[in-house]
Amino acid sequence: MTDYCLALDIGTSGLRCQALDMATGETIATAITQHHPIPGMNVIDHVNYAIQSGEDVANGLIIGAANQLFASLGIDLSKVKRIGVSGNTFQLSLFENIEIRDLAYAGKNMLKSLGVVPPERNGKMLKASELGLKDVPNADVIIPPAVTHEIGADAIAMLKMTNILKEKEPVIVVDYGTNAEMALIVDGKIYTGSAAAGPALEGQEIERGMLAAPGAVSDVNMEADGWKCKVLDESMIDREGDKVDPETGKLVAKGEMDGKAIGITGTGVVAALYCGMESGKIDTPVIKTPDEKIHLQDDICITSHDVDEAGKAIGALRAGFLTLLREAGIWTGDVKKAYMSGASGLYVDARKAMKIGMVVPGAEHIVQFGNTSIALAREVALGDMDLNDLREFAKKLRATHVMFATSEVFKNIYSIEYSLWCTGMPASEYNNMLDIYNLPPLSESAGEITVERLSRTDLPDTENSKIFILDEPGTILVGEVFDCIGCHRCMKACPEQAIEIVKEGDRTFAQVKSDRCAGTACRRCEHACEKGLLHLREYKIKV
Repeated sequence: MTDYCLALDIGTSGLRCQALDMATGETIATAITQHHPIPGMNVIDHVNYAIQSGEDVANGLIIGAANQLFASLGIDLSKVKRIGVSGNTFQLSLFENIEIRDLAYAGKNMLKSLGVVPPERNGKMLKASELGLKDVPNADVIIPPAVTHEIGADAIAMLKMTNILKEKEPVIVVDYGTNAEMALIVDGKIYTGSAAAGPALEGQEIERGMLAAPGAVSDVNMEADGWKCKVLDESMIDREGDKVDPETGKLVAKGEMDGKAIGITGTGVVAALYCGMESGKIDTPVIKTPDEKIHLQDDICITSHDVDEAGKAIGALRAGFLTLLREAGIWTGDVKKAYMSGASGLYVDARKAMKIGMVVPGAEHIVQFGNTSIALAREVALGDMDLNDLREFAKKLRATHVMFATSEVFKNIYSIEYSLWCTGMPASEYNNMLDIYNLPPLSESAGEITVERLSRTDLPDTENSKIFILDEPGTILVGEVFDCIGCHRCMKACPEQAIEIVKEGDRTFAQVKSDRCAGTACRRCEHACEKGLLHLREYKIKV
């Protein structure tokens, strides 16, 4: 009789789950969502939604998506004994359904006026039934501790799973995701930060973008007669795709993949940006092709909007790690080793990423690690990492957290990045702009760079197990719309096709696919309704 455990990673861009054989540690199946179930594209959107619509609603969406993921694994869920969970502090607080306002608001006086008592986040073991997780009645759920409200389990995973704290020389690790956690270690001191890079580097807010999944273009390389794509196969391993003419999309040579590519990951976008800039087909923010698009295989294109979105994300990353360097009293050229974590950090071509600003200039050794968050969840689920050991590790961490939102250095550097990516400022002016803000010039990139890729796939141990992609997690928000005239302007205005107006007898309802909805940062559907009848923040989960 096989007993199972589950590893659940609650990321800002989506949920990922793996079913493991408790006796052998073998991965039985993997399931992922294509989007996060809470409306919005980043953690700020999720915070706003949870506060405006209610923490119970936000919690219900996460738990609902987790239940759907578990059901898709194809195992006997009654045999699940333990569930290890990882994610940032906000996501885990919503998962547990505890207070989040202490994460959203700065200042003790503000929290006191609201009557907010910050909850303990020192790690817990709960029964699955207490959390609303269905069909796993015998499972214990283990939630790792946070260090502070800014440094959560995902940051602990990033530090612990990479063993970065054992490094003797200055070293930096960046989790290349929507929330872009990063840590710089100098003389045993830890400096942490979190840049709201947005979802572009995970393939979202990109016209044909998607999370890393089978069928996604993950890399692009220039050759003399065309650009060759790489595509993720069913085991999430990148394979040779088609070679095409980037100006027309005309097929030059067929690749080894049988099926068509269905979209492009953030890493593919980075590679296309690099190729475009190196070949002169992209002069940010302009694409210099006849139809102002970069063509890849199977009619997948990169647009000027994609360049803009990816550029803002890359700019936030570079502004973030430069701000940490400044805080530590060092600069580019002082950090010779850089770790790249997360799906984007693993699949991206590290040299291309460095060339366009995603890796600290002057680094000579780059280590690509993969998804540290789910790696931690796996060890917790299998019992290889004890909750008390994690508490001790968190207690020993004494980090200086740099709030980028209030940092003058971050603001100044990001203004340079925005000028570079979005307004056409020549790259040759970058150091001159740094000088205006009394910042040193960037170091030249190292001539010889050693790249060490420690894993073939972002999700561990998927070569011999099934991967299920949950396109529709079934998280629907519904609200009645009074006096609706059925013009459907709201539906036409939604860029994600998330909203549908449904008639039931003489009543009209708006149904919103929560994982598709861009949340409070969008609200185009609300603005499109001339009578102001839509109020998404009031909608409840459809049962």
